[in-house]
Amino acid sequence: MKAIGVIRTSRRERVRREEFEELLRSAGYEVLTIIEQSRRENSKYNIGPGKLKELRELVETYRPDRVVFANRLTPGQAYNLWKELKVDVIDRWQLVLEIFERRAHSKEAKLQVELARLHYEVPLVKEAIRRMKLGDRAGFKGMGEYQTQQYLKHIRYRMGRIRKELERVKKDREVKRKRREEVGFILLALAGYTNAGKSTLLNALAGEEVEARNQMFTTLDTTTRRFKLGGKRVLLTDTVGFIDGLPPFIVEAFHSTLEEITKADIVLLTLDVSEPWGEIMRKFRASINVLRELKTLDKPILIVLTKRDLTVEEDVEDKKRRIREAAEETAINAMAVVSVSAKFGQLEELHEALEDVILTLPKYRLFRVSVGDPGTVPQVVALLNSIGEILNISYGEETIIDAYVQTGMMRELTKLGVKIEPLNKPHHGEELEHDERDEDGGQGCGHPTEQDVPHNGPLNPLTDQQTNTDDAAND
Repeated sequence: MKAIGVIRTSRRERVRREEFEELLRSAGYEVLTIIEQSRRENSKYNIGPGKLKELRELVETYRPDRVVFANRLTPGQAYNLWKELKVDVIDRWQLVLEIFERRAHSKEAKLQVELARLHYEVPLVKEAIRRMKLGDRAGFKGMGEYQTQQYLKHIRYRMGRIRKELERVKKDREVKRKRREEVGFILLALAGYTNAGKSTLLNALAGEEVEARNQMFTTLDTTTRRFKLGGKRVLLTDTVGFIDGLPPFIVEAFHSTLEEITKADIVLLTLDVSEPWGEIMRKFRASINVLRELKTLDKPILIVLTKRDLTVEEDVEDKKRRIREAAEETAINAMAVVSVSAKFGQLEELHEALEDVILTLPKYRLFRVSVGDPGTVPQVVALLNSIGEILNISYGEETIIDAYVQTGMMRELTKLGVKIEPLNKPHHGEELEHDERDEDGGQGCGHPTEQDVPHNGPLNPLTDQQTNTDDAAND
């Protein structure tokens, strides 16, 4: 389809031409031309009368299928423009919905897109009914007054049905999420502006090959993959990308998808570090606004600067420093700012930051585990490595292990016949009190080595620690 684009800017409303052109291409339009105007919004046409005349002439010359505004149009403006131009007129958010319709594959994503589209149509249909009652034979999509009123009833009925279906999806996902937490998974969620490299990062972290393209809104379907980080089991979920000024009706329609962010233990907020600083800050603010709307700013957030291979090290370090300052001013719970190149597998900073942050989560507590049966020590060590982190191990008549452990996994430990007592050091990073067993010849602080622990199963290649063969098979 062919389209003419229209951009109106003002002191209160900024629109980036490059992003608008990318949206048009992502929706499959051939862009014939784009006209721009800087002025306050005209209540009747959005643009001024002079620019409207110019636009009418361009429509007569190019014969486009549609005129697409980069700004949000009121129902009245959309109708007035259609009446003047005699061609379909849509705005930025209808354009975004068209992209969503092209990208949606799963049943859930298609339902969410349909709900958002129906949300968008309600005020348009109401405007058509209002005009018909005033004697204007406007209709909606060529329908008469009775048909338009019936269509409005259908929209409301259909929206109710979709909400019920999405609620069922939400409940099913909640059951699965709870089960994953019960078996010791750490839940991570990728969030950030569209085309910031989230899917590529998921592929690099989890060793997957989900679709990742240099285009807007590649991911609409919720994608969850698992991997191991230092022996800990992790689930990473990719979510729909954000965009500047994301309207409430889209946030509401995609709530079941965006809810993955609200339920995550840690949010990975991605920003493209190769972009100019002004663009990074614009997208950072837009992302923070969505996270604020989702009420997730108090969650642990790791800010991940992606695509560092596209710029120089000095630029990366400077932007990391400035992002830290911006995060402090925004008062979000930013635990660290790291840079990665997912394309080339350069993830060391992210791995280290994740391991540090994971042990600060409320689900982790410091416990002393006493193992009386030497034969079960390898199994206990393997389990502790998969659900926490061993800080100190001492051998004697009893093997005493101090470790951070997920509180939800205590049942699995007790099945092995160990004794467990909490230590008064709930926060990661604090040193343990002096252990008298060290003076009796027991091993001091540190992880058990391959020589220390008799083999009952293979060593985990990520941690050089023994893993339980049955547990690894069930992972």
